[in-house]
Amino acid sequence: MTFDELLMAASEPGFEQRMRQLRREHSMSEFLKDRAELADTVRQIVADVGRRGDAAVAQYTERFDKIALLPQEFRIPQEALAAAHAQLDTALLNTLRKAIANIRRYQSEIFIGDKNTHPGIRYTPLNRVGLCIPGASAPLPSTVMMTAIPAQVAGVREVVVVSPPRWNGSIHPVILGVCFELGITEVYRLGGAQAVAALAWGTETIGKVDKIVGPGHDVVQLAKKEVFGLVDMDSFAGPSDVLIVANEQANPAWVAADMLSQAEHDPGAGIVVTDSLSLARAVLGELQKQVPLLNRAEATARCLKAYSGIVVCESMDAVIAWANDFAAEHLQVQCGSDSRAVAERLTNAGAIFIGPFTPVAVGDYWAGPSHTLPTRQTSKYFSALTSNDFIKSSSIIEYSRDDLAAAGEEIVRLALVEGLDAHAKSVLKRLE
Repeated sequence: MTFDELLMAASEPGFEQRMRQLRREHSMSEFLKDRAELADTVRQIVADVGRRGDAAVAQYTERFDKIALLPQEFRIPQEALAAAHAQLDTALLNTLRKAIANIRRYQSEIFIGDKNTHPGIRYTPLNRVGLCIPGASAPLPSTVMMTAIPAQVAGVREVVVVSPPRWNGSIHPVILGVCFELGITEVYRLGGAQAVAALAWGTETIGKVDKIVGPGHDVVQLAKKEVFGLVDMDSFAGPSDVLIVANEQANPAWVAADMLSQAEHDPGAGIVVTDSLSLARAVLGELQKQVPLLNRAEATARCLKAYSGIVVCESMDAVIAWANDFAAEHLQVQCGSDSRAVAERLTNAGAIFIGPFTPVAVGDYWAGPSHTLPTRQTSKYFSALTSNDFIKSSSIIEYSRDDLAAAGEEIVRLALVEGLDAHAKSVLKRLE
């Protein structure tokens, strides 16, 4: 397999058009592009669950997940959670506990809900949140930790997990074991639009939540978008990506490995932007060597060709401008001794990984920041999920009679100019 077509120079004819197409391809998964009617289908499922509750959830679970469940079978029994936890490998459990401690420490240190001293605002945690955990042949315990722990740090009382029944008609035991370790007792073997709708509306057996967070394929994301306003959500997530800003000091083998770490998500994108043509060519050579050695070589190669690229710019200033415009989910800076200085100039990214020894996997599993990040180049206006996303603020206003008297005339004037005389009279009656 060859990847020479990934190399693009900013000076070549048609570069901007190729970039626009790359951004478009990167922002849309194949599933969403090939199913123009998908949004309408999701909308119908969400509405149907709102009307029929558990019966609709059971129907769609049998239709899409090929398993017939009675409503009383949606929830995983507490004894099953405990049994799954007891079966966790000792080394894995120790690693999980260390990762949990790292995440909890970081999320506690950045939490603002218990640090405010201004009398005009009060922060309170959300009461109940839902976490969407993807179901796959391989478990994703990191996603449970990266969504649940920020909520727990914020003081959320009820954390609910939904995950599709893709492992022997249930949820992978590693996921169940992590839920037990975190003290999460409400876990449902449900996925897709029907699970999102059940969390948003509430059904006979599933209580309504205040916010839904977590990754998922386009059906899940469109369902979250559909119920936004009925509940809160984190963001409209899309395919994973990494943008690697590199110069001649970067190790091409490491850069190529980092491209592949996101391309293997299928769909996923690995993009390099550099001011060094020699580095770009060396990275291409490394891709040729590394891809065939991967377990998912064919799918990864397809994602490289569809969504990835190596962009060569004329200067580091141009590289930085290009990176800020791209607005990556994961942004790695591999510029050797210049990495920290370059990182200071980068403004749009879900997470920034500085230096050659900070691959994305450090953030995905260990460092503490959540790996639930803005995708589809939305990091220009969305942020990484944190403990602060699970609190809300209320304005606190308290006036004495003297305070109201001092401001009363101005308040009345503003009310009357808007034609709201009842507003004005609510002030005047107190000052008679």
